[in-house]
Amino acid sequence: QVQLMESGGGLVQPRGSLRLSCAASEIMFSIYEMGWYRQAPGKQREPVATITSHGNTYYADSVKGRFTISRDGAKNTVYLQMNSLKPEDTAVYYCTLNVINAKYWGQGTQVTVSS
Repeated sequence: QVQLMESGGGLVQPRGSLRLSCAASEIMFSIYEMGWYRQAPGKQREPVATITSHGNTYYADSVKGRFTISRDGAKNTVYLQMNSLKPEDTAVYYCTLNVINAKYWGQGTQVTVSS
């Protein structure tokens, strides 16, 4: 069974930083496309960042230059480094593993950016 477990969320001040982690079990995630989504209250869930099996990365315009997605195959973990955080980044962040006809989701981790 594929299990994705996010961690690292919390409360941070504007302009601060957080690093989210997503640990995968039962799979070698490095051969799959991985990503991060986020969903704010009352908003649609939106893609934030993607990393392919070859290490190519893609970012939503709203986070370009501030967020970095990466992975560590030895730890079977994908990361989202979040810098220069803004209040509008407040959301539940979800880790995803993408297959041709399926997307696996973690349980989400709350990120709150506030003074």
